[in-house]
Amino acid sequence: MPESSENLEEKPEWTVLFFRFLSDEKDASVYTQRNYRQALSEFEQWHRESLEPPLRWEELERNDFRLFLRWLGRRELSQAAIRLRFSALNSFYKFLMRRGLVESSPVKGVALPKPGKRLPQFLTLDQMNALLDAPLREFEAEREAKKQTKKIISPVPYLRDRAILETIYSCGLRIGEICRMLSGEIEQDELVVNVHGKGKKERQVPIGRPAIEAILIYWKRLSKPPVADEPVFFASEKKRSAIYPRLVQLRLKNYLSACRLDPMLTPHKLRHSYATHLLDAGADLRSVQEMLGHSNLATTQVYTHVSTERIKRAYNEAHPRA
Repeated sequence: MPESSENLEEKPEWTVLFFRFLSDEKDASVYTQRNYRQALSEFEQWHRESLEPPLRWEELERNDFRLFLRWLGRRELSQAAIRLRFSALNSFYKFLMRRGLVESSPVKGVALPKPGKRLPQFLTLDQMNALLDAPLREFEAEREAKKQTKKIISPVPYLRDRAILETIYSCGLRIGEICRMLSGEIEQDELVVNVHGKGKKERQVPIGRPAIEAILIYWKRLSKPPVADEPVFFASEKKRSAIYPRLVQLRLKNYLSACRLDPMLTPHKLRHSYATHLLDAGADLRSVQEMLGHSNLATTQVYTHVSTERIKRAYNEAHPRA
């Protein structure tokens, strides 16, 4: 049975407990935590302005969430944005149910707009190769530009960036996984990486020789290569601090612009490219699922649609009876 509100007054707020759970137990990414926090905060604000306060999560009914859904619809949000908000609310109530704080979820059964069919963006092989070469090209251009000023440009950040791009593409890693990766998790002789993924799940993924070589070249230019429990990639060699997502995104944006590619593409698109190129070359879907760390095969299958759509487009453009 749920605990009475009287018994809960001296305990931490349920949302505080939920976000502590996301961070400590579920090991949710910073982006998931941020999005869920914003979604619950938005619902609380809507409740304050539209319904009678105070907000008691255990007393809310399905109709309350239907009203919230209508309010979101009037704001002309995308279907994906609406579903994200309800995903956060649904996860929150699942947490409350597991803790025995509520008996059922009023979010369950609320009819949401069906998601539109959106295929993952990816880079072609030529675009990917150009992007992988971009850090060293940019280093040479920067060094040439600074020749007259006699300013010394360190190659280390560019070698690091090249190794990061090679590793993301070689292993299909998420940005959080690349930032958390430790030196000791790379088995150079076996050409595999031990990855700590979403929800503290671990998996082994192959890593290509070009990525290993790029990492070793980067390490050789450091004053001291990382030991087993240190990050593979440093944001600051002096502080020995790990690279962080925002820095990876900013550096990638520069290289995309240098290649005349869309600078709004994210590191996750390199992961999309990894999966698409594997499947295009005939890789087994189940193997790709394991390498990506997808718990559901349907999540991986979306990449087969990318290949199918491209084949259909080529057919329509080239076949005389299309």
